[in-house]
Amino acid sequence: MPFLRASGILLHPTSLPARGGIGDFGPSAYAFADFLAAAGQGLWQVLPLGPVGFGDSPYSSTSAFAGNPLLISLERLVERGWIEQDHLNSLPNSNGLVDYNAVFYQKLPVLFEAARNFVRAAPAPARSRFAAFCNENQWWLDDFVLFDGLRSRFKLQSWNEWPHQFTQREPSAMERAREEMHEDLDVRRVVQFFFFEQWKALRAYCASRSIRVAGDMAIFVNFDSADVWTHPDLFRLTPELSPEVIAGVPPDFFSKEGQRWGNPLYRWDVMREQGYSWWIDRMRWLTQQFDYIRLDHFRGFSQFWEIAAGEPTAINGRWVDGPKDDLFMKLREALGGLPFFAEDLGYITDDVHELRKRLDIPGMAVLQFGFGDKGAHTHLPHMFSSEKVVYTGTHDNDTSLGWWKSGATEHEREQLQAYLGPDDNRINWAMIRAASASVASLCVIPLQDALGLGSEARMNIPSQAQGNWRWRFSGDALRPELAKKLATLSEVVDRLPKPFVYSAHEDWVA
Repeated sequence: MPFLRASGILLHPTSLPARGGIGDFGPSAYAFADFLAAAGQGLWQVLPLGPVGFGDSPYSSTSAFAGNPLLISLERLVERGWIEQDHLNSLPNSNGLVDYNAVFYQKLPVLFEAARNFVRAAPAPARSRFAAFCNENQWWLDDFVLFDGLRSRFKLQSWNEWPHQFTQREPSAMERAREEMHEDLDVRRVVQFFFFEQWKALRAYCASRSIRVAGDMAIFVNFDSADVWTHPDLFRLTPELSPEVIAGVPPDFFSKEGQRWGNPLYRWDVMREQGYSWWIDRMRWLTQQFDYIRLDHFRGFSQFWEIAAGEPTAINGRWVDGPKDDLFMKLREALGGLPFFAEDLGYITDDVHELRKRLDIPGMAVLQFGFGDKGAHTHLPHMFSSEKVVYTGTHDNDTSLGWWKSGATEHEREQLQAYLGPDDNRINWAMIRAASASVASLCVIPLQDALGLGSEARMNIPSQAQGNWRWRFSGDALRPELAKKLATLSEVVDRLPKPFVYSAHEDWVA
C-alpha cells in the first residue's frame, strides 16, 4: 500500500553546517526544517542515527538502539546551561569535510563534561525527565552504557578481546564493573538522554512544519556492538566468540569483488524460537523515532549472502534463506502496521519482489539505474506504480551531475537525453522533474542534486572502507530561490505536504 503522496530531501544530519566539525541537531537542523517547509517538502530522510563504528559509517554502529553522541548539539547544551559558551568558542566552526578523528577528540570531551555537569547539578524537572528516560529505556540502555564504558576502558578493543570474565559476561564481574564504573555509566546515560531529548524536539518541530521523518535501518549489526555482546546466542559465532560466517553481497554493479561487510549473520532458528522478540524490540524502537523506515538490503530477509569469515572477499559465498514472511507477520501483530519501504536494489530475484508485494511494502527506484540495458527500465517513471519510492540517486550513488559527467556510459547518456531531453548543464533538474512528476508515492532527492553539486559532494563509495560520510554543505546554500523552485514543482505535481499529528502514524499500512 503506498504512502501519502509527498516529496522530500535526503540529508544526513552530519552534513549540516554546525560548530564542532560535524552537523548536529542544533540551529542548522531547525533552519533546514524551515527550508523544507518553504520548499514544499513533506519528508526529511536521514541515514541510521546510531553511534558509528568502523569506517565512520552510519551503517556500522556499536548499537541498534543508542544514538550517536556526535549529533548532539553543543549550542543546545549551552542554552540549557550544561556547558559554558567558552567551550563552544574553542571548537572549529568550519563547514568543511567531517574529520571524524578530530571530532572524536574535540567534541566528545565537551559532551562528557556537559553530562558530568548534569549529574552534579541538574534541577529537579530535568532530573525527573532523566529518571523517566532511564526507567523507560533500561531494557537496552544499561547494557549499552556498560558496553560503551568497558570498550573505552579497554581502549576500543573488540569485545571478544576483553578479559575472559567480560567476554563471557560472568555475573560477578558484570556486577563489580557496574559498581566500580557507576559514575561513568551515569554520565553515559546522560549523553544518551541528551541525544534523544534533542531528537524528540527536532522531530516535533518538523511535525509542526508538516514534515515527516524517514529513518534507515541496516539489516545487520556490527560484531563489535552492544547487541552481539549482550545476545551472542542470536548470532552465528564460533565457540571462541568470533564470527563463523559474515554478511555481504556478491559481485555487482558497485564492486567486482562484491562487498564483504563483515557483520555476523543471525541465528534465525533461535530468533524464531524466541518469537522474534529482539526484532520486535528493535522495530518498535525505530517506529518511535521515525514516521517511515527504509529497510536497507531488504533482499536479506528473503535470502542473504553467507560468506565464511576467513574469506578475504565476498566472491565465494552462497545464498541462504532468510525468515521471509514469518518475521513480518510477527512484526505486524506486535506493531499494528508496517511503516516500511524496501531497499530492493541490486541483484533482486522474483522471490524478493513477491515477498515485498505480499507484505504491501513499497519498493525503490533510482533514476540513475534506469538507462542502458532494457532490464534497467524498471527504474524509469513509465514503469512505476504508486507503490514506489523514487530517488534520483542515493547515498551510495555519485551525485546526478557527477554521474552524468564522469560515470555514465555513452549509451546511458544517449538514453537519458532521449528520455528527458538534451540539457547538459541542468541534467540534475531534468531528473528531479521526472522523479517528482512520476506516480511514485514518495519522491526523495539528495540535497546534493537539488544544489547541483558534482562528485566532490558524493557521500559514499561502496566497498571503499575509508574516506566516506564526510560531505557537508555551507550555511548559505539553502537560498530562497531554490526553496521557491522546489515548492512550485511540488505544487504542480501535487506533492505539497499535508499537516499531521506527531507520532499518530495515521497512514501506516495496516
